[in-house]
Amino acid sequence: MADKAGEKNAASNGKQVTIHTDGSCLGNPGPGGYGAVLEHNGRERELSGGFRRTTNNRMEILAVIVGLETLKERCRVTVYSDSRYVVDAIEKGWAVKWRANGWMRNKRERAVNPDLWERLLKALARHDTELKWVRGHAGNPGNVRADKLAVAAANGHNLPPDEGFEKPPRML
Repeated sequence: MADKAGEKNAASNGKQVTIHTDGSCLGNPGPGGYGAVLEHNGRERELSGGFRRTTNNRMEILAVIVGLETLKERCRVTVYSDSRYVVDAIEKGWAVKWRANGWMRNKRERAVNPDLWERLLKALARHDTELKWVRGHAGNPGNVRADKLAVAAANGHNLPPDEGFEKPPRML
């Protein structure tokens, strides 16, 4: 098994991928959607999906998850998100701390969305990833495209349930 330095070196030889993400919710909670635009070597791929009842924060997290989970091999990834919640939770180490504390933010408050944070941390571990915050609705082309995908998905018909929101697992 490779050590952390070996893993970083292996990733630095991999593909460089840029992912622009956004989440949307029509009401909060309400129908929601996520959008992700993946870019590699001049090629682009758009991803989106929606749920009948969810929250904006869940869609922001899910946009990053879906983008990362789509990658089939270890890559160097730069993720752009307009969600301080997502960027800060990863870049400042909050999500790792919440997990280490049994999904507690502090001694009294449970972390919100532990199902998605766990999934995101697993997806991040597969890649050499940096998250960068961008101001939303400020003309950043990647963010604008991701937002359009997210809004269109939230406006979809016959949206499935977001099981993690509608039926969250019981905490011990």
